[in-house]
Amino acid sequence: MADENFDDLTESSVETFEVNYSCLRCGTLVSNTELSRLPEIKCICGFRVFTKVRPPVVKTVKAI
Repeated sequence: MADENFDDLTESSVETFEVNYSCLRCGTLVSNTELSRLPEIKCICGFRVFTKVRPPVVKTVKAI
């Protein structure tokens, strides 16, 4: 009974975040799910270097 409840918690608490990457050469935006489907990590232009696109939300922290 305890194992069933634990399995329910782990399945529901797993969250997948959509992370976007851009090609360093041509700037094409690619998501992590699209990259995972491909046999090798490569852009449509043939370049293999990607940078992570940051979200537009800016976090501010109050000083103490």
